[in-house]
Formats: sequence, C-alpha cells, structure tokens
Amino acid sequence: MDHDKTGCQAPPEGPILCINNCGFFGSAATMNMCSKCHKDMMLKEEQAKLAASSFGNIMNGSSSSTTIESVAAKVDVPVNAVEPKPISVQPLFASGSEESGESKPKDGPKRCLSCNKRVGLTGFNCRCGNLFCAVHRYSNKHDCPFDYHAAGRDAIAKANPVIKAEKLDKI
Repeated sequence: MDHDKTGCQAPPEGPILCINNCGFFGSAATMNMCSKCHKDMMLKEEQAKLAASSFGNIMNGSSSSTTIESVAAKVDVPVNAVEPKPISVQPLFASGSEESGESKPKDGPKRCLSCNKRVGLTGFNCRCGNLFCAVHRYSNKHDCPFDYHAAGRDAIAKANPVIKAEKLDKI
C-alpha cells in the first residue's frame, strides 16, 4: 500500500537517538527523546507551571490560577537590596559566676560516668540521664538513682485502669 493514500507517515530509515544525547533511542511520540528524558522534561514543565501559578496567587492575593503569560509579565518586579546587619557575638567564657551554676554539655569526647572510659558512639544512655560504657550500662552496675519499681507500677496502673461495676439493687 502507498503511504500517501492512507495518510500515514513512512517509518524512519533507522532508529533515532535521543535529542539530549543520553545514548538511548527516542521516538516521534516522545518528541525524539528517550522515555526518561521525556519524563524529566514533563516533570520540569509541571513544576514550572505550579511555581508560576503559586507566584501568581501570591502576587494577586487570590486563589484563582493564572496563566504563565500573566505571571511572566509580573516578574519584572524591582528587588530591594538587603543591608547586612551586624551580629553581636557573646564570649564563650564569661568572666562571672552566673554561668558557673549552669551545666553545659561538653563538646569533648563522651565518657562513662562510672569509669570515665571513652565511649564515643557506643555509649548507653540510662534512664537516670547519664551515659555509660558497656560494662556499667545496667542499673545495678552504676548505682542508678532511677526508681524502676515506681515506673513499673505507674505503667501498669496506666495500662490497666480500675473498672468498677455499677451497683445494682438486689431483689
């Protein structure tokens, strides 16, 4: 059959490489791009449309969507220069006793509270709030002040509330 009579286009002589030179083959359906490049291009177009419409909504102060052309006309807004503001820096070590009462976390290596061994990332945080090594991580090894019995009682009391049945008159 003749392609001119049917209105169809003749198939290309050979495979067409992607116009983005990514190394894959493109097709006429995807504007001579491979599927990945075509998908990326479509995502960029959608993001540009969303950004333009949100910019238009902000400029207009309304929730109606605007076209890209109307937003492009409003883009020529003059930008005011930003003045740098000086930042006041406080000294790390103040020459007073007001900060001596506060305990600040050390920036140095993390150490076990019992044996002062360096623990680094392998330290164990106890419920008492201190850091311990693998040997002293258990509560009986470091004389933990945390009351586990009271915490257990509170957890059981919360999980199992007391249920009282309504009193019925006996006949």
